[in-house]
Amino acid sequence: MLILDFPYVSEFLKNTAAELQIPVLKNEMAAGLSINAEKKLKLLEEAEFIELIKEKGEYALYSNSENSIGWISENLGFTGLPEKIELFKNKIKFRKLLERIYPDFYFQGIDFEKLDELRVEDIKKPFIIKPAVGFFSLGVYRVSSDDEWDSVLRRIKAEVEEIKGRYPEQVLDTGKFIIEENIEGEEFAVDAYFNSAGKPVVLNIFKHIFSSDNDVNDRVYFTSKSVIETYRETVEDLLKEIGKLAGLRNFPLHIELRIGEDRRIQLIELNPMRFAGWCTTDIAYFAYGINTYRYFLEQLEPEWDKILTGREGKSFCLVILNKPAEIDSKYVKAFDYEKLLSDFENPLEFRKADHEKYGLFGFLFTETEDSSWSEIERILISDLKEYITFR
Repeated sequence: MLILDFPYVSEFLKNTAAELQIPVLKNEMAAGLSINAEKKLKLLEEAEFIELIKEKGEYALYSNSENSIGWISENLGFTGLPEKIELFKNKIKFRKLLERIYPDFYFQGIDFEKLDELRVEDIKKPFIIKPAVGFFSLGVYRVSSDDEWDSVLRRIKAEVEEIKGRYPEQVLDTGKFIIEENIEGEEFAVDAYFNSAGKPVVLNIFKHIFSSDNDVNDRVYFTSKSVIETYRETVEDLLKEIGKLAGLRNFPLHIELRIGEDRRIQLIELNPMRFAGWCTTDIAYFAYGINTYRYFLEQLEPEWDKILTGREGKSFCLVILNKPAEIDSKYVKAFDYEKLLSDFENPLEFRKADHEKYGLFGFLFTETEDSSWSEIERILISDLKEYITFR
């Protein structure tokens, strides 16, 4: 079963829902998608949708967007999902859950209004500060020294003012922040689900790369044969522990984590009910032929040995064209998408986004040979001004 919601539903997800005739909640987004579709979505009114869930008992429910969390909380209380979602979406509750796995991990919650009173000199550095309920890397900053705090605080306040109202409070709430110790190691993101028996199934692993130690932006993620083979078993072992703590079944999720040189794995956050945001989970299809929505809804498991055969020497990259904070959207006249695409050897798909509304110019999927990795290094450090025409 599917809940499709704003801000974005990919053609790939829409076509999957129509072709498989998966029951879809009839809301504003879904109704609009169905109007011009060649094959119509199987839309159910709210009452029908809720009743079908009650009848099924065991069911798989996926939402492409955390915008649907409010509706789930209001209408699906009988399923136990609202409690599970809150446990993961609220990063303070999530850290408390994980204390059984990471008893020495430092964190604290603080109200946005009290950030001016924070005794930053008493906190071990580096540390990370971010909204307790967040999305993407909005409002996320790393503080490495006392001297940096005033600058970071000013940037937090400016960004809170800019992003206020961009997403529902269940998705991004800047009223409360969490401060937590910095997690060392390389960063990864994972799309996975727990099946009806509570077994975790990994559908993709992305490596998140940065331009510097203080960079916390979501500019480039990539997946490859090497990434999957190197980290899959480690990720599965961690998911088994989380599943036991939270009692997860029929549950899709997107997690972010770091893995140190000693192979120690540490969770950053877990996003419930969805895979990678803005339907960027579709990269699994470009890379491996895995339709993550279908795999979850039909309880399928990747045959990784077969899938990875012949995929040596290349990476499949997701490039997020996030607008730098110093660029005011009202001064942007145009973005040169053609020039951007010409700078990549094999762009697979480009998806535009409304930068004034969401602070993004779009998403690019690429297939990049190891010999052409310089194209990724170049976009990683770009401020995108080379593609922007200003008013």
